[in-house]
Amino acid sequence: MTDLNAIVSTFSSEDEQRFINYLEKKNKRNDTKNIELFKLLVENELSSNDICKTLYKKDNKVAYHALRKRLYQSLIDFIANLNLEEENSVDMQIIKYILASRTFLIHKKPDIAYKILDKAEALAQEHFLFPILNEIYHTKIQYAYMNPSVDIDVLISNFRSNQKQHFLEEELNMVYAKIRQTLNDMTYKGKVLDFNTILSNTLKDYNIDVSESLSFKSLYQLVSIVSLSALATNDYLKIEPFLIDTYQKIKNHKNKYKQLAFHIKVVYMIANTLFRNKKFEASLEYLEIMNVLMQEQRKKYHSTFKLKYALLIALNYNYINKQDEAISILESVKQSKHTDIESLLDIHLGLVMCYMQKSDFKSAKTIFSKFYHTDKYYIEKAGKEWVIKKNLAEIILFIELGELDLTESRLKSFKRSYFGYLKQINQERVITFIKIIESFYKNPNQVRSPKFAEKIEHSFTWVNEQQEDIFVMSFYAWLKSKMENTSLYESTLTLVKRAQNVN
Repeated sequence: MTDLNAIVSTFSSEDEQRFINYLEKKNKRNDTKNIELFKLLVENELSSNDICKTLYKKDNKVAYHALRKRLYQSLIDFIANLNLEEENSVDMQIIKYILASRTFLIHKKPDIAYKILDKAEALAQEHFLFPILNEIYHTKIQYAYMNPSVDIDVLISNFRSNQKQHFLEEELNMVYAKIRQTLNDMTYKGKVLDFNTILSNTLKDYNIDVSESLSFKSLYQLVSIVSLSALATNDYLKIEPFLIDTYQKIKNHKNKYKQLAFHIKVVYMIANTLFRNKKFEASLEYLEIMNVLMQEQRKKYHSTFKLKYALLIALNYNYINKQDEAISILESVKQSKHTDIESLLDIHLGLVMCYMQKSDFKSAKTIFSKFYHTDKYYIEKAGKEWVIKKNLAEIILFIELGELDLTESRLKSFKRSYFGYLKQINQERVITFIKIIESFYKNPNQVRSPKFAEKIEHSFTWVNEQQEDIFVMSFYAWLKSKMENTSLYESTLTLVKRAQNVN
């Protein structure tokens, strides 16, 4: 059955009202139940069976299924019309110019036709519409014999130059698709792959030169590819200058509002990179830009990005000693009904982290009680790295709560499930961390001894503090807090501050 809930969840409150108005104009009978069904889907409080009984006062699945099909078609028509109105007005205008010019050419009026084609060409170039430009040049070349003032060699040169740009955009699109698939295999299927080599070879195979002049969409995809590289290698410092420099090209792009979703994604990626590099104030500045963009076009993309925005705002606040504000933001969105399951899971895990850093272990345990699915389910929804973080946090939580039997059980399960994978991806540090945790919980009194401190110092392969992942640093802060008898949050902020001073 078509998942209407997923479609309806993408609507803003203004879109919802506009769609209801659309249905009211479309309905020719007073007993049509499509508006009632839509409102029930928006509320998202009843199961499909309950909605059926609410609408028909009985179990009338045939009528209900037919109603859903009609509503689905109305939703698709409404969304398509909305996009034609808001996004494709330029495209449609250029196509009208081309069609009109061809009519004049058929009637042997080349002067009028070429003036119209010139307008179409200028507009298409402004918006980097390479496929449409191809049609314009094709028409100009085809009828050049009718217009002696036209230099056909210039037309052919422009046509070939446009083909090159179009080809480059298509090649980059294929690179982007391949790299995304590679990262998905690593993140969601647990495959062990050399991401950097694959990225380098893929760019080489497709002859992509990053110095080429690219369209807004292509620049976004290039930024995405570079960001995916950082995600796979946890080296966000290396990509930060590239992202910011590239954004300087993007932000004043002539069709930035036409491709608003791409613009928002780019700004979010920069904000996330700055956060991972512990540059929290700079990250918040870009998040403010993101917020402004989310208000554009009648908040068209506000619902799409609101969870990612809220999560990153909260994480930044947490590391600049505004923990209560961070928790408040995360609590306000944790029950959101949204198709972005991965962000919802990140929000819940972020809350666990904040509550544990606050030593509010009871609240952290309450959040954990909501994670009732299997690890396999969470790997499919949020990736293996997320599941490993969740399990590490849970083990630490059980130690803090003194639930030693559960600690022992989770440790055995973690070793059995993930030690092999962690060795394959060269993350022995996590294995070392687990072994030290196990040593600590079996003998807590050793933690403040010089011998234990020396053991930790020589157990880990330390990374430069600038480059060290902020979440890895947060886990290590727990050990540090035990060794120095300080609060976890205090230890975390101290470590982060020290890394910032290195910057």
